[in-house]
Amino acid sequence: MLALCFPISTHLCTKKHLLVFCDQSKIKAMQEAKLGGEINMQRSGSMQLKEKKVRDLMVDKKRLVEVPYMASLAHTMTTLVANKVVAVPVAAPPGKWIGAGGSMIVESDKQTGDVRKHYIGMVTMLDIVAHIAGDDHLGGGDDITKDLDQKMSDPVSSVIGHSFEGLTLWTLNPNTSLLDCMEVLSKGVHRAMVPVDGQAENMSAGVELVESASSYQMLTQMDVLRFLHDRAGEADRELQSILSRSVQDLGADTEQIYAITDRTKLVDAIKCLKAAMLNAVPIVRASDVGQDDHKQHINGRCRKLIGTFSATDLRGCHVATLKSWLGISALAFTEEVASSPLYTESDTQINRRELVTCFAESPLSEVIEKAVTRHVHRVWVVDHEGLLVGVVSLTDVIRVTRHSMLSSDSDDL
Repeated sequence: MLALCFPISTHLCTKKHLLVFCDQSKIKAMQEAKLGGEINMQRSGSMQLKEKKVRDLMVDKKRLVEVPYMASLAHTMTTLVANKVVAVPVAAPPGKWIGAGGSMIVESDKQTGDVRKHYIGMVTMLDIVAHIAGDDHLGGGDDITKDLDQKMSDPVSSVIGHSFEGLTLWTLNPNTSLLDCMEVLSKGVHRAMVPVDGQAENMSAGVELVESASSYQMLTQMDVLRFLHDRAGEADRELQSILSRSVQDLGADTEQIYAITDRTKLVDAIKCLKAAMLNAVPIVRASDVGQDDHKQHINGRCRKLIGTFSATDLRGCHVATLKSWLGISALAFTEEVASSPLYTESDTQINRRELVTCFAESPLSEVIEKAVTRHVHRVWVVDHEGLLVGVVSLTDVIRVTRHSMLSSDSDDL
């Protein structure tokens, strides 16, 4: 018990003195209550974040965007552009296909349970790029236009599995915890299908394959970052502490950074994306001594960063336009495509020519802010002279954030 000591006085306490003492006691009690409330709020905010489920991230999500297995690549690209997405699942008639990774993810009638379609894989822009840049294709010459027409008329089912992501098809239980969801997305999985209706009441907590549902939605790494971005307010001090950590803590300063030069042609840039199985590469200034191979990717570390070439840039032009641009540099292509109506009409593509960068000492919150507001999947790390020293991907951010959340759990024990 706390004992309060007062000096001995020969004078009696007046009513005024007693009132002052009572007021001071009330103020002190209120201050202690407020402090305790703030601590409880911080703990409550932290617990609420860790107790969040996948379903909490799906509140404002739209119905799944998909393409049928017989759709051409040209049609698939049109679907990607129209819906402002970079990947779509491919649906086929049930019982005729083996799904990616042997998966059996089907859509069934909510009333009868009859299977309507089977999702056989996920197709991304990188799959299409890899198909376009396949062996003996885009080699130049008189047949390049005819060849591209032929490749873009191929069915989308023929390109499933060209990239690593297309080799498997992921689903996430709506009752999966945020931490478990982040574990999956920290392993390089960029998106997963989440079932809606049907079996939700039969699902247990944890990550598991859902084989049948009446409909699905898509959860992406960007959705998780947007969720964290929206919650990084005063109510969650633990999250604020995590997001105040520097980019350096992510190990983003790397010795090897795949890049192309400002003299690399678009046709060769596409082949570089396929060779490295990357969705994007930085464009750096070519060496003055002329030792760069402009047809191959190079190590861009400590080179002047001047642009970014991404597989999603190809969404910004029609096939006919792409054919006429294959011979220009990738840097010129990014500048041309930035003025495409397909991008200028998009509210997510704001000043695409501006480089999205950060410094090694930048806080993680700045990276998330830039990734979410600019809708990019990587932020280049530069020094104060604009020289490239590293890269931060959404996978990196989710991995570090999850690890920090788990570490704080251990500290509380």
